[in-house]
Amino acid sequence: MKKNLASSIFLFAVLIIWQAGAMKMNASYILPTPVQIIQKVWELRVPLFTVHLPYTMSVTLIGLGISVALGLFLAIIMDMNENIQHMLYPIVIASQTIPTTALAPLFVLWFGYTIWSKVLVTVLMTFFPITITVFDGFQSTKREMEELMQSFDANSKDIFLKLKIPNALPYIFSAIKMAIPLSIIGAAIGEWLGAQQGLGYYSKRMMTQLDGAGVFAPIVLLSVVAMIIVGIVSAVENAVIPWRKEL
Repeated sequence: MKKNLASSIFLFAVLIIWQAGAMKMNASYILPTPVQIIQKVWELRVPLFTVHLPYTMSVTLIGLGISVALGLFLAIIMDMNENIQHMLYPIVIASQTIPTTALAPLFVLWFGYTIWSKVLVTVLMTFFPITITVFDGFQSTKREMEELMQSFDANSKDIFLKLKIPNALPYIFSAIKMAIPLSIIGAAIGEWLGAQQGLGYYSKRMMTQLDGAGVFAPIVLLSVVAMIIVGIVSAVENAVIPWRKEL
């Protein structure tokens, strides 16, 4: 309760200011009030929760799963071989210099309005922080600890499994929590630029109708879902590595 008190007070203050400012502006097609947004979520609950939210979550979870697997793989091979690191590291960084909004229409051309065009956008936005963060976790292993294990006849496999992975676990969970909002944003961008369903698509559809509350409703829903997923990952993290708080 004490940990969440400050953030709750701040959020409540922001909502009060937002409500007052939107009421004074009196232009809901530009800036709807929080109450209007909540009412719109309830009004559109059937299409949002039964059609568009499941589709966006499918894109998000598939893309996030691929990104985690790809990011871990790249981080592991870069840590194992310095030559591979020098070869891949610049490519991984360069992949983030390409605007996502420029590639998303190309993905739609290549894969049509299928789920995979949106999954690729999500992967492009999320594998980078996972790769770099996990790689930094492997590299943060103290050399003295490796030398100590080597003095007990530990081989490279033992050092990786029993030292580097436990040392990198906090980094892995941090990378996943960082990637969750990015994966949801990627899914929404992909749907915004080319889709027939999903919360990003529905928000764009509401914009064409000048329905400000309808535009914000899917966005608020995405934010709430992101916070819930991050909370679940944090609970798993506390269960898997309770010693992190002692660092």
